[in-house]
Amino acid sequence: MEVSLDLCRHGAAPSMVVRNTVHVLPREMLGLSTFGIAMALLKLLPVRVVDRILLAAARLALGDTGKLGLRRPKTGPIELKNLTGRTPVLDVGTLAHIKTGKIKVVGAVKEVTQRGVRFADGKEEQFDAIIQATGYRSNVPSWLKDPFPNGWKGKNGLYAVGFSQRGLLGASADALNIARDIHRQWTDTATDPSCSDVTVLSSDSF
Repeated sequence: MEVSLDLCRHGAAPSMVVRNTVHVLPREMLGLSTFGIAMALLKLLPVRVVDRILLAAARLALGDTGKLGLRRPKTGPIELKNLTGRTPVLDVGTLAHIKTGKIKVVGAVKEVTQRGVRFADGKEEQFDAIIQATGYRSNVPSWLKDPFPNGWKGKNGLYAVGFSQRGLLGASADALNIARDIHRQWTDTATDPSCSDVTVLSSDSF
C-alpha cells in the first residue's frame, strides 16, 4: 500500500491489485503505536479479545475497509500473524486516497497485454508502468521461463529491485539506480517531463 501512496504523492495515478483478504489497522491509536498497544494488551488479555479491540478501533478510525475493496480475513490480525506470519498493514494515508479515488483498488490480473493488463473479470486497462509483487518474499524463480542469474537491467523497461542479496541496503541502492535510469529515459523521450498523467499498476502481495 505504501508503494501506491508514494506514487500518488508524486503525481501518478496508481491502481492497486488486491487479490486476498488483508487486515488494515491505523498506525496509531490515541497517539500511541497500534502494535505497542497490542503487545501491552496481550500481557493482560487473550489473543482473540485483543483482536476484537483492535478491529473495533480500526472500524472507528478507518471505517469499513471492505467497501473499499480491502476485505478482512475471518481470523483476527494478531491470531492470523501467529498462525501464518501475515502481518497486518498499517495505514499511513493510503486509505484516504482510496476514498477520494486517487488510488484505485482492482482485482486479480489474468494476463499482461501489450499496453496494460487484462483482469480476471475480463476487463482491460492501460498502464504506463507495472510494479509487480511488492512484498517480503519472492516467487520470481517459480514462474520465469529463463534463469535469473543477474537480474533485469532495464531491458524492455523491466527492472528488478532487491535481488542483489544485500538486504535492504541493496534494495535501496537498486531503487535509486533504477529511478535515475527511468528519469533519464523519461526526460529524453517525453515532451513534458511531468508525471501527472502516468498510470501505474501496483501488485501488492496481499
